Amino acid sequence: MPISGAHPALLVLADGTHYKGWSFGATGTAIGEVVFNTGMTGYQEVLTDPSYCGQLITFTYPELGNVGVNPEDEESPRPYAKAAIARNICQRPSNWRSTQSLSDYLKEHGIPGIYGIDTRALTRKLRSIGAMNGGVSTEILEPEELLIQVRSAPSMAGLNLVPEVTTPVVYEWTEATPPPWEFKAHGETDDETFTVVAIDFGVKRNILRRLASYGCRVVVVPVNTPVEEMLKYDPDGIFLSNGPGDPSAVKEGVETVKALLEADKPMFGICMGHQILGQAIGAETFKLKFGHRGLNQPCGLTQQVEITSQNHGFAIAADSLDDEIEVTHLNLNDRTVAGLRHKQLPLFSVQYHPEASPGPHDADYLFERFVAAMRDARRQAAS
Repeated sequence: MPISGAHPALLVLADGTHYKGWSFGATGTAIGEVVFNTGMTGYQEVLTDPSYCGQLITFTYPELGNVGVNPEDEESPRPYAKAAIARNICQRPSNWRSTQSLSDYLKEHGIPGIYGIDTRALTRKLRSIGAMNGGVSTEILEPEELLIQVRSAPSMAGLNLVPEVTTPVVYEWTEATPPPWEFKAHGETDDETFTVVAIDFGVKRNILRRLASYGCRVVVVPVNTPVEEMLKYDPDGIFLSNGPGDPSAVKEGVETVKALLEADKPMFGICMGHQILGQAIGAETFKLKFGHRGLNQPCGLTQQVEITSQNHGFAIAADSLDDEIEVTHLNLNDRTVAGLRHKQLPLFSVQYHPEASPGPHDADYLFERFVAAMRDARRQAAS
């Protein structure tokens, strides 16, 4: 049943399928790639993750908005998703940390939403046919009219969205993971401080917090920063962040990382950063049918399995990796590459989000590994 005062809304997919529902959040029209996220919690983190730039997010959990929103749970200064798609909406959140309802938050940021549709049927369609463009509108309520706009929108394949999310200025990040959420699942750091240059392809705040928690001085730079400017900070390591769009279209980022390889610095990439690093060392990427977006994706290679948070629509092609690269993790649902490392150089990356820790802290050791690589490099340079 619609909430009192709710206005009609329409969702149309590129294949012509349409769903009628009710609006929440802002009024207007949003066109982009329709994807689904299977997480049962964390809708605010999802909406504000820059990796969702250009996408309309279907939330498979049937009720959205129960705990409201608050400034501490934002992964960036604003929501980057283009629209939210839900089954039911809670307009009266119940949580001591809540400062605003989800609907009011989306309205404030101009993000439209639609609820009251069969999100299970929509998700089954996206799983069987694949992620596709779509449109949500509170203004255009004729399916054929909205379909014209949807079909004229560019495909996510070949789309470089990093310029829309990268920081415009260099800044230093100092905030660590705050109590009571701080944890060290795999050991403690020492008193050494390591300078990390983080290339911002669309970085999440929690990644920066984890780096700071492990004793790093983090300098975040725009994606178009010249390599010589990055190296002026005398970094102990280079971090490559997550980000939106097609990694093969982020040619400037790939060329930057190729140049940074000459500096022989430890390098760690997450998600888009994993894909950029892979391309810089000769690999190729491809678009997944419907991507991995959820909180419980199993990854591993031998007898040890990590339960991971993931959000990506592209992956590295395993057959494009040369003999110098070792695959360290596979996504155990579809056997796609989920982690790699160079056998000779201090380079490694993962296709998932070790900072997210939606319960399990299985992957937090990767930050410790990055710090260990920087410590080893510093000692080798001193000897």
